[in-house]
Amino acid sequence: MCGIFGYCGSKNASEVILEGLKRLEYRGYDSWGIAVLVDQIKVNKQTGAIGDLDTLNSELSTINSNIGIGHTRWATHGGISKTNAHPHYSTDKSFVLAQNGIVENYQNLKKDLEKKDYKFETETDTEVIVRLIEDKLLPLRHSERSEESHDLYEAIRSAFLDLEGRNTIIVLTKDSQIIAARNGSPLVVGLGEKEVFFSSDTLSFAPHVSDVVVVENGQMVTWNGKLDLVDIKSNKTLPYHPEKINFQSSKVDKEGYDHFMLKEIHESPYVVNQVIYQNKSSLNDFIKSVKRVERVYTLSMGTAGVAASQIAFYLRVFAKINAVGLIAAEALDYSDLFSDEDMIITPSQSGETADVLEVLEIAKKKKVKIASYVNMPGSTMTRVSDYKFMANAGPEICVMSTKVFTSQIAWGYLVAKAAAGKTEEGMKNLQDLVQVMQKYLDSGSNHEQIRNLAKELAKKKDVFLLGKYQNFNIVKEGMIKMIEGSYIHAHGIPAGDLKHYAITLMEKGVPVIVVVSEDLAKDDVLNAVNQVKARGATVIGISPAPYAGFDYHIPVPDTGETSAIMNIIPLQLLAYYMAVELGHNVDKPRNIAKSVTVK
Repeated sequence: MCGIFGYCGSKNASEVILEGLKRLEYRGYDSWGIAVLVDQIKVNKQTGAIGDLDTLNSELSTINSNIGIGHTRWATHGGISKTNAHPHYSTDKSFVLAQNGIVENYQNLKKDLEKKDYKFETETDTEVIVRLIEDKLLPLRHSERSEESHDLYEAIRSAFLDLEGRNTIIVLTKDSQIIAARNGSPLVVGLGEKEVFFSSDTLSFAPHVSDVVVVENGQMVTWNGKLDLVDIKSNKTLPYHPEKINFQSSKVDKEGYDHFMLKEIHESPYVVNQVIYQNKSSLNDFIKSVKRVERVYTLSMGTAGVAASQIAFYLRVFAKINAVGLIAAEALDYSDLFSDEDMIITPSQSGETADVLEVLEIAKKKKVKIASYVNMPGSTMTRVSDYKFMANAGPEICVMSTKVFTSQIAWGYLVAKAAAGKTEEGMKNLQDLVQVMQKYLDSGSNHEQIRNLAKELAKKKDVFLLGKYQNFNIVKEGMIKMIEGSYIHAHGIPAGDLKHYAITLMEKGVPVIVVVSEDLAKDDVLNAVNQVKARGATVIGISPAPYAGFDYHIPVPDTGETSAIMNIIPLQLLAYYMAVELGHNVDKPRNIAKSVTVK
């Protein structure tokens, strides 16, 4: 969840690290910190969202150091405080360390260290790593062959092998070394001209580099004037091969919009166009494989998990493929059923979601074919996939995913149409959708209507959403966006399941949002409208035409097979304007992070 960043070069390290952390802030913004080396290591930390250097109230704004590390935190162990913020000093201040991950055995390690009289100042599992390294250093420093820099390297390597769980660490030493190790949580190294960057993702240093080295699990990388890559267990030096990565649309700017979320919703037509004009030969090879497998599992988490379910829907409906949508964290009971006759399709924004990667590791051993659709270059999911597709949607800075979700389900629709032998028809339908979607988003009256409705919904305690068939996953995603942005309880319900339980919650004034398309499920959804209306609910209809029972109607164009993709737009806008009305931090909702790299 957290973001780590390191830099060594000719520029002011504090400024470069600050820029990198701002690009990593989607990974967590409970606290942040920067450490740079001058005559000694200086650490400054702050709680809350990342500000400017002078917000640290420190010397960092005036220090001209050329090497340092930084961290932005999503709290897992220990409260949100400057003390618990990273990086953490060693006792003698000879090194500092930051971590992304969770040390699952930290309690046992801490107990053993406390028996040896090590003291702890924080509540974090990260400080346990620091003290463990110190403990590993003691016998090395008393060795006849002791060499300070080599001893610290060996202590870090040995300590890292004792950690359980998905962890990546980065260490800055007083003798101008940066050492980083990876097991599970992401780590990439960017190579610029006479400078090197370490980070949790490629976006953070995109403006500065031409080549990237992706550090794999079980590897450790050091910088001491040159870059070295080693296998952590064997300590053998490994060759590395820098890769060229296309940082398409890496600019991070609101471009006149009030929030990144609104800007990114408006970029939805652009991302659907990216789907249309993707590499056709790669798509055709993939489709051949999809048609040969016995079963397709689509899986992910959160918003991407909803996209995965929608992709499975499209595969079933249009391609008649046996496709099952799964939530990765709940897929363990399917693992024994995986076989080399199956395929997993996983959409992801970051390509680093821990629960998904855990399933993919199991599937890989069973020779399941893996396909990924990812927006972040150089991700782990891409590297473990047999078929890899990039969304090329550009940076998505708002923690609430909007345009990437739209891209994911548009891609799933095109894959299903291609598997049905109707690629050109699918592309034409998406092209028509782009035109309609752009016109809808450009209409000030559409925004005004939704903004006014959001003001009323923002006063409510509960919001219910009903949908069926192509729109069921769409109302689930609308639910997620409202919960994320407004912190109001929302509940997405299959329209047909309403009468089996949730009907008990329907009473006068309860808001119910209903998404209706001109499809075979229309009459069933309208039956649900009658059922909630009869019990006094206030019904908000999102549909091409108004229907009896609607108290409010949000008109949305009928785009046929792609209606679900069109229908997500008003729901995203509604969630956006509700968050604005409530005065929330729209781009950085409380307690969540965009890339969930811990379980």
